[in-house]
Amino acid sequence: MKEIQRDGTTIRYRLEGKGNTTLLFVHGAFINQTYWDNQVAFFSPDFQVVTLDLPGHGESGRDRAHWSVEGFGQDVVTLIRELELQNVILIGHSMGACATLEAAVAYPEPIIGFIVVDMFKNAGTPLPDEYQEQAEALVENLKTDFENTSEQYAYLALLTPQTPEPVARRVATDYRTAYPPMGRPIIAQVFNYYQRERELLQQLKFKFYVINADYLPFNEEPLQRYLTVDHEIFHVPSTCHYPMIEDPDRFNQTLTEVIDKVLARK
Repeated sequence: MKEIQRDGTTIRYRLEGKGNTTLLFVHGAFINQTYWDNQVAFFSPDFQVVTLDLPGHGESGRDRAHWSVEGFGQDVVTLIRELELQNVILIGHSMGACATLEAAVAYPEPIIGFIVVDMFKNAGTPLPDEYQEQAEALVENLKTDFENTSEQYAYLALLTPQTPEPVARRVATDYRTAYPPMGRPIIAQVFNYYQRERELLQQLKFKFYVINADYLPFNEEPLQRYLTVDHEIFHVPSTCHYPMIEDPDRFNQTLTEVIDKVLARK
């Protein structure tokens, strides 16, 4: 695995395959780039494929004084610049989609496509009061019992009773063992990211493609309100928040369809 540096922290990444188009996959909170292994194997024969561990995750460094979603966006921008990537399709999952949204707005020149995986289900909108109270309680509990609170959150909000046991165990373990000095501020920011999200969606210059898992409902109306570009919604049925590992074959088929649409617009 190769590495670059930003803000005093090592960022570990992988680059596989060759091609005129680069697929840049960005993982969500508390997990790592290995969640994209099936996609790397599937797409690298036809594309240049790049994955990374965001700082505080996986094998990347943890030496950062201030943790922020915006900082993760700058990590993505730095990777694109350092590797001189061109014709980039950004593919961000969960919190990683916040990072790719930051990057797409900050450095649009090499970007040709923007794809979200199971995020922005109620974009630019604050949590309802009852959920906001639960989110605030979660943030407080992370301060005193990070491991158990984080694992419980994974089971309650990200996994389902139907999630295959190996997938559930993998996600729950990654959440339980996440790096607390990064995890506490990042989760708090994600729960209150809606204002920043709204601003960035209004500035996005690329058609907004989203691939949703259907375990939670999706509200399209905020996208219609805030985006100034077209959007299109795709679904991977019967999975939890992690369709790329729970049903990789169907996810790859859906992602191929979306990538083809991006390239047809190029």
